[in-house]
Amino acid sequence: MTTLAAHGDRTEALPPTARCAADPAMSRGREFGEPGGGVRGPRSAFQRDRDRVIHSIAFRRMKHKAQVFVAPYGDHYRTRLTHSLEVAQVGRVIARSLGLDEDLTEALCLAHDIGHAPFGHAGEDALNAALADYGGFDHNAHTLRTLMRLESPYCTHEGLNLSWETLEGLAKHNGAVAEDKPLPWALAKLDRAFPLDLGRWSSLEAQVAAVADDIAYDNHDIEDGLRAGFISLDQLLAIDFIADQWRAIERRFPGTPRDRLQRELVRGQIGWMVNDVIAETKGRVADAGVTNAFEVRKAGRALAGFSRGVDAAERRLKRFMYDNVYYHPAQKRTAELAVDLVKWLHGAYADDPALLPDDWHASLPAEEPERARHIADFIAGMTDRYAIRQYTALFGPPPEELSNV
Repeated sequence: MTTLAAHGDRTEALPPTARCAADPAMSRGREFGEPGGGVRGPRSAFQRDRDRVIHSIAFRRMKHKAQVFVAPYGDHYRTRLTHSLEVAQVGRVIARSLGLDEDLTEALCLAHDIGHAPFGHAGEDALNAALADYGGFDHNAHTLRTLMRLESPYCTHEGLNLSWETLEGLAKHNGAVAEDKPLPWALAKLDRAFPLDLGRWSSLEAQVAAVADDIAYDNHDIEDGLRAGFISLDQLLAIDFIADQWRAIERRFPGTPRDRLQRELVRGQIGWMVNDVIAETKGRVADAGVTNAFEVRKAGRALAGFSRGVDAAERRLKRFMYDNVYYHPAQKRTAELAVDLVKWLHGAYADDPALLPDDWHASLPAEEPERARHIADFIAGMTDRYAIRQYTALFGPPPEELSNV
């Protein structure tokens, strides 16, 4: 019998990968029990997870957290929020083509960056240094901590109480967690409270969300890098597979303004990578002989990903972006200033906790390491501009490079 899926006015046969989809009716549940397993009305458990993420304060804060460019002079650069929305769009396209659960995929895509500190990886580096004696700071682990403990809008439990499959996928955003390596303290503590089977691979939906993240930032950061003037089109065209795409676009749209062709280039790159992931994932699932979601976790390797050729091309693109955008001298200078700013904030609150807002001060633990981690929780939740305001209130105006936040 052929399994069918309805999309609007279309009915399509599902591919064999659909047998490996996560089933919300078979979820392993939530940390804190809820009536009906957390299902209310027509929404599935994974739909509720997605909706809880979207309605959370932590999700809204990503609007003012840097994606790549800290304090950009312009309104069109991506933030953590717009990046997450773009990841979700890419993830849903792949999930639908593979017959996977789109709601779980979307929830994972939308939530994957919620644990980022202000100023992106610069803020993370600063908090990791400040907590060096107390287990450090890891943004992926802090995503779990935020969703499971810090974001608590409900009367009956801590956190958003998301389903096991969503939390598992976020914990394994970078793949199965090696059992011979120490866990970030936050992840270790949460895993003891609600075990996430960290040594196994995650669902196909989680693997799709991870590769969708790569596709989105690989290509959209090109657009922002061009806008910022950190890279030029000529530099990009020195990469052979991008040059091939560009020549094809010029032939297809002769006489079109260059800025439109550049956006067409980014769209074409995304489509090329998405189609490759769909085909490669179907092939890997067939070769592995897996027929259900349980077997996906036992496969011992990633089943969703790029083909060998596109993987090599994607790695080349990443190296180019690191060399020319992420490590651009202006970007490095701004990141260094952001690191110092966050370190100064943590030091000030540690020396005089009365500087914390009343609610954070009232709940400050008396002993270490909980005390230092509590302060880090407060800072990690800051937006870039709120961190600047707090710094200004304590120390005066920030460096000019950060004054536009």
